[in-house]
Amino acid sequence: MNPETYTTLYGPARPAPRNSRGETAVGLLAAVLWILTLTSLGWLTFLVGMVALWGLADGMSWAEARGFVLPYALTVAGAAAALTALAFAPGVRRLTPLTRLLLTGALACPVPTGLAVWTWVQVG
Repeated sequence: MNPETYTTLYGPARPAPRNSRGETAVGLLAAVLWILTLTSLGWLTFLVGMVALWGLADGMSWAEARGFVLPYALTVAGAAAALTALAFAPGVRRLTPLTRLLLTGALACPVPTGLAVWTWVQVG
């Protein structure tokens, strides 16, 4: 075997190149979008749970409470399934993981955030 080939294959470890500034910015933007999305979903889940709890305390039946909470839970589960399917689509899988997170975060953020802001203003 050629000594240079051996050195190239089995020589000392070389540190991996550092992330570029663009990758750091994409990662930070993706984190901000997902934090905003998850915070909004937390607020909406709290609000739906409190409305159901107040309804039960006021005499609403379990079936009515389930009929109120179930559509919300199915909507959230359906949106999560759609985003997961998008993240693993062949064209999107070719993207870097940070870019994929940014794409799914940009698609997931507007609806729950807008709804959370609207309910926050309405509820007070």
